[in-house]
Amino acid sequence: MVIGAGVVGLAVARELALAGREVLVLERHELIGSETSSRHSEVIHAGIYYPTGSVKAETCVRGKALLYDYCRSHAVPHARIGKIIVATRENHFETLRGYRAQARENGVGELPWLDADEVSELEPAVRCLGGIYSESTGIVDSHALMLSLQGDLEARGGVVSLCTEVTGLRRHGDRVGVACGDYELSVDTAVNAAGLSAPALAGAFRPGYRGFFAKGHYYALSGASPFKHLVYPVAESGGLGVHVTLDLAGQARFGPDVVWIDGADYDFDAAGRDRFVAAIRRYYPGLDEERLHPGYTGIRPKIVPAGAPAGDFVIEGPAQHGVSGLVNLLGIESPGMTAALAIAERVGTLAAS
Repeated sequence: MVIGAGVVGLAVARELALAGREVLVLERHELIGSETSSRHSEVIHAGIYYPTGSVKAETCVRGKALLYDYCRSHAVPHARIGKIIVATRENHFETLRGYRAQARENGVGELPWLDADEVSELEPAVRCLGGIYSESTGIVDSHALMLSLQGDLEARGGVVSLCTEVTGLRRHGDRVGVACGDYELSVDTAVNAAGLSAPALAGAFRPGYRGFFAKGHYYALSGASPFKHLVYPVAESGGLGVHVTLDLAGQARFGPDVVWIDGADYDFDAAGRDRFVAAIRRYYPGLDEERLHPGYTGIRPKIVPAGAPAGDFVIEGPAQHGVSGLVNLLGIESPGMTAALAIAERVGTLAAS
């Protein structure tokens, strides 16, 4: 059983079905991928920012390769359009040197330097002192990806049960008891891929874990986009900064910011618009504010609070929490979509052991 039909839950369910397991996915919403998986930048990340040897670094780099292969073989719309990380102040170059070194450590490869003129050749609207280029960064239609994963799962006999909320987990002998309202299912294997709710479910066995919510706002740019690549500033605390992403139709959007909240609130608060505009104009001074419109919000499912160092993905099995048959996936924020197929591989190994 897999709890949660986001992109990671569906990738895990597919992996287990491919291994010959009978798989049931429980999803509390009316649609798959209704939370984090449908409210992000749809970027295929290269694996640049994450510490050497971290689960994020390893699953991002491995997952990126698997994801590009999967998209090609399953006709999932995607594009390898590349990303420019720009320096708008002199002290940013030291950070960019760190990114290049980390990319090499993580197996991403070299990130070429671009001077200001070379950035302008690639992106005439961008103003900066220089930057680095990530060739392997791309974009994907996340909804098409999730539908494809669901199709693979169902083709092998798996089932997705919508509007089915898991309210708790408990030991059930050598099995896992999964409570859903007034009834309980007893299963050999339960994978907690519940995203924002995963720490609360895991708390039955590991009370030390707590979830924290970091909301991000996205603004859309109406009309023709002046960009052909993704454009990122140097990362900031809690996220990667207000950056330019493109969808597969070529429309540009900016985001996300980082706003710490107490619960799952997707309301769009335009009070931060001036801050957004200022952040964008550091590298795109020609922004026409009249073309900037509220888009959507997403919430990062974090397991560390504001001000703390970024947390790693947590993929834990019985060796960590002592419950036979249970796998917890906690703190699966960015680059979770990119890493999904690699996370699924790891879960498949844990479930088979």
